Amino acid sequence: MTSPARVPVATLPGGRMPAVGFGTWQLHGDRARSAVREALAVGYRHIDTATMYGNEEEIGQALADSGVARADVFLTTKIRPSDLGRERAVLRRSLAALGTDYLDLWLVHWPPRHRADSHQLWTELLAAKAEGHARDVGVSNYSLAEIDELTSSTGQAPAVNQIDWGPSRYDAGALAGHAERGIAVEGYSGLKNTNLGDPVLATIAAAHGVTTAQVVLRWHLEHHVTVIPKSARPDRIAANFELFGFQLTAEQVASIDGLAAGRGRRRR
Repeated sequence: MTSPARVPVATLPGGRMPAVGFGTWQLHGDRARSAVREALAVGYRHIDTATMYGNEEEIGQALADSGVARADVFLTTKIRPSDLGRERAVLRRSLAALGTDYLDLWLVHWPPRHRADSHQLWTELLAAKAEGHARDVGVSNYSLAEIDELTSSTGQAPAVNQIDWGPSRYDAGALAGHAERGIAVEGYSGLKNTNLGDPVLATIAAAHGVTTAQVVLRWHLEHHVTVIPKSARPDRIAANFELFGFQLTAEQVASIDGLAAGRGRRRR
């Protein structure tokens, strides 16, 4: 079993984000509680949720039941643009549901339609950070241009941009652009949007004695992209965390990069 201490971290202005986290989209009720408890037992110390997911309370219960200290868990949730004007109330509800008095990361789930709304929402997140309710704040599903608008309007850039990412969406320019701005990239749906039967992935997996899913997740780490796989199955929860007994060669990384095709963007 992988020790949490072996997991690399992304250094943010307010803390350190484990590069392998546990995603909880579409997990609800007992299924969510069980999956998060299992993830924490395996060694995950980064849990990702959102107001839109409707499972913050279950995640809070799982955290409380796990026996893992709150200080040892990096906890992320997200606010919807439709909650504009209700930011403080939404934050209070999220904190209460999660059973904590602070977030490690609070994200704008996707860009508001209007620039003024984006500025207002971001200003409220920055205020929450200044007040100690969130150690870091960031965005999700933003383009670099949208990030630049946000930064220019407030003088403060997001710490993180969580985006739809995987071999089919690989974009060296996007990674370089985030790095130039000092913004950590966090990828979601890396397995969901990948053909895990692809011969390129199968050949690499066979060379390392691992699964193609593990190859894809390790590929994220080779590019310094934080990854948050989700599963409700204990065996897959464990396998998705076992990424540190092998490394991809530069040639293998390049061959996976070459799978990029038909890029697009969606949100979840």
